[in-house]
Amino acid sequence: MTQTETQESFVPDADNTRLLRDAFGRFVTGVTIVTAMTEDGPIGITANSFSSVSLDPALALWSPDKGSRRAVHFLNAKHYAIHVLAADQADLCWAIAKDAYGLRDMDLTLNQGDAPLIDGCLARFECTQVQTIDAGDHTIILGSIDRATMRSDGEALGFFKGKMGVFSTND
Repeated sequence: MTQTETQESFVPDADNTRLLRDAFGRFVTGVTIVTAMTEDGPIGITANSFSSVSLDPALALWSPDKGSRRAVHFLNAKHYAIHVLAADQADLCWAIAKDAYGLRDMDLTLNQGDAPLIDGCLARFECTQVQTIDAGDHTIILGSIDRATMRSDGEALGFFKGKMGVFSTND
C-alpha cells in the first residue's frame, strides 16, 4: 500500500449500509440479466449477484433484492435464464435496469420452460428453480441448470465500484 492509499474499517450495521455496499463493490463481478416469463410478457432484471454453486449436480444461484418490484416475478418463476453479458451488451444492460419489460420488443426465443433467451451473451444458463432461501434483504434463488450455452470469444461486461467496465484477457 502506498502512502496516499487509505483503508477504512467499520462494523456493518443498519446505519452504514452504504459503506458495506461500497466494500462489496470492490469485488469485480460480471453482469447478468435474468429473464422469466410473466402474464404480461417477458421480464428481465440486471444482477451481479450470480454464482456457480455445484458442478454435479449443476447448480447456480442469484439473489434479487426483496424490495425490488421485479423480485416477486422471479420468486414465482419455475423456469428462468441467467445471461452473462458481453461488453457489447452494455446498452441492453442499462435498458433492462430501467425497464423490467424492456425485452418486449426484442426477437426472443423461448426455451421449453418458456424462459426468454437473449442471444449473443458470453454464457447463458437455463434454469429450473429448486429452492429459495431467505437471506436478509435479499432472497437466494437456487436453480438447477438444465442447459448451458457459451460463446468462444468476446470481452466481458464487468461491474466495479458502482460502474460498468470491460474485462478482457491478455491472450
